[in-house]
Formats: sequence, structure tokens, C-alpha cells
Amino acid sequence: MDELKQTGVSENKNSFTRKAGRFFRKILIAALLIGILAIYWFFFNKYSDGERKGTLIKITRKGNIFKTHEGEMWLSCRQTMNPEKFYFSVTNDSIANVMKVLQDECVQVTYVQYRATLPWRGDSKYIVTGVIPIRQQNQ
Repeated sequence: MDELKQTGVSENKNSFTRKAGRFFRKILIAALLIGILAIYWFFFNKYSDGERKGTLIKITRKGNIFKTHEGEMWLSCRQTMNPEKFYFSVTNDSIANVMKVLQDECVQVTYVQYRATLPWRGDSKYIVTGVIPIRQQNQ
């Protein structure tokens, strides 16, 4: 009789540990899927894209481990008292080289905005994907 009681208790323990193991495995898989979705959402999903026009102030290459091209421009092609600055990163070397030539000129840039930054993509959430010089007419 004692043997029957002991086997019943061990069977209950085994079924409980199996159920708990399955439960924690499901929780781990759900947490992993949520983590993957969050990484995609914040770092790889485009939040917005657009164009901005202004005077390109500077384009530099900087970084400790990942060297990236960082730039800034005034959001006005005319001399104004307090123009708003637009900070951006450039991942394409050929676009960065074109921008180095166009410093202190009026340009129109196309950009993509992400929700968060990555070290190899630059310091800014705004990534410039194209640049066009704007020719101004003298009046």
C-alpha cells in the first residue's frame, strides 16, 4: 500500500514539472518573439521619410568604433537671424562625398527617419538618402 502512495505522489510531481516546463517554454518563446518584434520596430522600421531644403553647414566623419558621416544644415537658404538646424547622418559614402563639395550651398536632401539609432548607422535618427543642389536666382 505504501508503494502505491509513493508512485502516485511521484506521478503527480512529474506531471506538474512537465506542465510547468511547457508553460515556461511558452513564456520564453513569447518573450523572444516580442523582443524580435521590438528590435525590428525601433531600429529597422521606417518611421517617416521626406525632404528638407536649407544651407548645408558641415559634413564630418566621426566615431570611435564605427566611423559615420554626420552633418548639419540650416533650414533656410537665406540669411536669417535664428535658423533652425537639422542634424542628420549619411550612410552612403558617395552621397557624403557629394555633400562635402556642396558645403555652404543651398541643397535639398531626402531622408528616412527611424525611431532609434544604431551605432553603424550614425548618431541621428535621420538618414540622408539623396542630395540635390538648389540654384538660387540673384535678384
